[in-house]
Amino acid sequence: MTGEEKADAPQAAPAVSVVGPGDGEIIVLGTTRMRVLEDGSNTGHRLAIAESVLAPHTEGPPQHRHAGHDEGFYVLSGTVRFTVGDEDHDAAAGTLVVVPPGTPHTFANPTGQPAVMLSTFTPDLYVQYFRDLQEGLAAGRPLTPRASLDAMSRYATEPATGLG
Repeated sequence: MTGEEKADAPQAAPAVSVVGPGDGEIIVLGTTRMRVLEDGSNTGHRLAIAESVLAPHTEGPPQHRHAGHDEGFYVLSGTVRFTVGDEDHDAAAGTLVVVPPGTPHTFANPTGQPAVMLSTFTPDLYVQYFRDLQEGLAAGRPLTPRASLDAMSRYATEPATGLG
């Protein structure tokens, strides 16, 4: 078969991924419950999507910056505080926050109500970070800032503060 014949051959359509309300991989990290809706396996690893429920008064990860991926957060309910460098942004339901590579950031739920957000990761590599943290918890290792930073370092992510 020539290259021209290969180019003219019908291509298989990519499979459509449908994740229902009770579906998805569940990752529990302390007071945060994450449901992985797309881990990148259906997108050629270009995109991952997760829904996170942050319990009231949930502290987020240490402030950090990603070298290899963009992160997006869409607040579905409640209020999430995003700290970008020295600036705090209280994001209510309906707010989208997009963090490009290299931007120092973290998030938390400082309120007395649960908050729910949808997160995107482009490319998908950061989903494994959350799996690594869950595996550490299952093995009896506490979820400390140092444990978070150690796991982050495996995914082109570094601390944005003096914790490194």
